[in-house]
Amino acid sequence: MSEIKIKRQIAAEDVAVDGVFAWPIWEKEVSTFPWTYEANETCYFLEGDVVVTPDGGEPVQMGKGDRVIFPAGMSCTWEIRAAVKKHYSFD
Repeated sequence: MSEIKIKRQIAAEDVAVDGVFAWPIWEKEVSTFPWTYEANETCYFLEGDVVVTPDGGEPVQMGKGDRVIFPAGMSCTWEIRAAVKKHYSFD
């Protein structure tokens, strides 16, 4: 299975050219929950501090300014340590 891919601290101007700011927004308060990705998700974090731990894998920290790709088929646990606001798109 593929791994989480992160480009850290991407400037808003650099993701704007890809149409990211036209994508829907998802927001979530501090919480912990399981999740499974049925399709690839690309997202850009506007706010937040998160640790995502793939089942059987190592924790990955991400947050504001990060562009992240989650692979289809991955099951994981999200630990939101500061409220999240992100643009997202499913392939």
